[in-house]
Amino acid sequence: MNDNDTAFEVRRPELGDAPAIHALVAAHDIEVTGKPDWTLADIADTLAELDLARDSWVVVNGSHVAGWGHARRKGGSADVEIDVQTAHPWAAKWLWDAVLDRAGRLAREAGHPAARVEISLYAEDAVMRAAAGERGFAPATSFHRMRIDHDGARPLFLPGVTVEQGSPDAGQVMTAAHAVHQEAFAEHFGFQPQTFDAWADQMEASSANDWHQLMVARVHGEPAAMLLGTNHFVEDENCGYVRTLAVRPAFRGRGLGRLMLSRAFAADEARGRVGTILHVDSNNTTPALGLYLSAGMRPVLVIDVWRTTV
Repeated sequence: MNDNDTAFEVRRPELGDAPAIHALVAAHDIEVTGKPDWTLADIADTLAELDLARDSWVVVNGSHVAGWGHARRKGGSADVEIDVQTAHPWAAKWLWDAVLDRAGRLAREAGHPAARVEISLYAEDAVMRAAAGERGFAPATSFHRMRIDHDGARPLFLPGVTVEQGSPDAGQVMTAAHAVHQEAFAEHFGFQPQTFDAWADQMEASSANDWHQLMVARVHGEPAAMLLGTNHFVEDENCGYVRTLAVRPAFRGRGLGRLMLSRAFAADEARGRVGTILHVDSNNTTPALGLYLSAGMRPVLVIDVWRTTV
C-alpha cells in the first residue's frame, strides 16, 4: 500500500523490531539535529513499555521498516502521548490517522469524553511541525536540554541538610523521594499523580534506571528535595542524566536545588562521565531554567510539546 501499488504493509511491531526501528529513528534524528538522539536501548525500552498489540504499528516494505507510530495514555488520565516516525508520505498519513484514532479510544477507555494529545517535536523539524499543525496541534511548552561538562565538580553543603543515597534496598529513601516528587511536581506541565508502586515500576521499566543515583535531601530530618539520576546518556554521550529534580514548595529558595545538582555533577564525574544532561520546561512555575544556567549548564537542544484535543 503506497501511492501507486501495494509495496507497503502495516503490522504490529515486535520487540525484535527494535534495531530496524532504531535505524529509522536515527536517520530522522541525523537529518534534523545532526546526530542520533535515541539509542537502541531507548527504542527497546519504549517497545517494552507499550501494549504492542493495541497501541503501536510499523509500516514495512519487505524487511525494511519505513514507519513507526504509537499512542500511550498517561495512567488513567485523558492525556495521551503519540509519536510518528517516517519519511514516506503514505506511511505518514496512515500512521497519523491510526495514532490519533487510538488516542481517542484510549481516553474513552479511561472514561474521558476526549483525549488531550501530545507530541514532542524538535524545534528544527519543519516537516513534523507542519504535519502537526495541519492536524490541529499547537505549541504548548518547550523543554530545553541542558548540559554541563565536568572539570573538577565539587559537592556543596548546607547547614542542617543531610543527603541520603538510594539503592534497590533503600525503601525509606525511595518512598521519601516519591512523596517529594509528587508534591513538588503537582503543578508542572503534563504531571499525573502516581502511587508509589506505579512510580517505582515506571522507573524500573527503564534499562537506564539506577537506584544508586537517587538522592533525598532532608532539612533537620524532614524530606525536602530529591534527585534521580539515570544512565540514559551514557551510551551515546558518556554523560550522566538528571531524570528528576524536585524541591517541595515549602523548602524552595534555600539553595537545595543547587546543592542536589552539585552532588549529581560530582557523582557523575567520579563515575567517569564527561558531563551531565537534564531537561527543563521553559514554562516551569519555578525559576528552574535560571538555576541551571547559574549552575554552569548550557542549552544544547530544544524539544517543543504540541497539543490538540481528539
